[in-house]
Amino acid sequence: MPQINPTGSGISLIQIYTAPCIIVGSTVVWLFWVISGEQSAAQPDRLVSPMVALFTLTALVWFIMVVVRNIAVIRGLASIRYFSDFKSDVPTDDRLERPARTFNNLMQVPTLFYIICILMLIEKETDNVQVMLAWTYVLLRWLHAIIYMALNWVPYRFASWASSCITLGIIWFRFVGHGAFS
Repeated sequence: MPQINPTGSGISLIQIYTAPCIIVGSTVVWLFWVISGEQSAAQPDRLVSPMVALFTLTALVWFIMVVVRNIAVIRGLASIRYFSDFKSDVPTDDRLERPARTFNNLMQVPTLFYIICILMLIEKETDNVQVMLAWTYVLLRWLHAIIYMALNWVPYRFASWASSCITLGIIWFRFVGHGAFS
């Protein structure tokens, strides 16, 4: 039985996933370094800036989505029928829908980021580590969006997404673990 190559090329999975594993591994090392550093109380309002930065990314991707879709219709690369049911006249170029998929992605897991930041603001429970972790999360989401829309190279996209999810999990774990709900 012939072996199936999931990459569709002569490149092995080990070659493809080496760099993404380095990205995730580097992120984990960074997270351990941040967590093991000095933990001092911080003003909870320092969490507003990362929230605004993530909202800015979302608004920018939203704008790009609208522009790309309208240009696609004007240039005849996509039909209005496609946008009515997303089944008819499917465009052949997947780059037309990458901003929309990126926008949808920003409506999913990042909502948990907003929730934890709001909880920390309400509880007035935060420290410099949480603020650094929040900025790390936002930077990884920016990286994910850029990779998704520009390259859509799945291993790198996955590495940035997984790293951001690990970071968000640590933010939540630290918040709950410090007895904020006690």
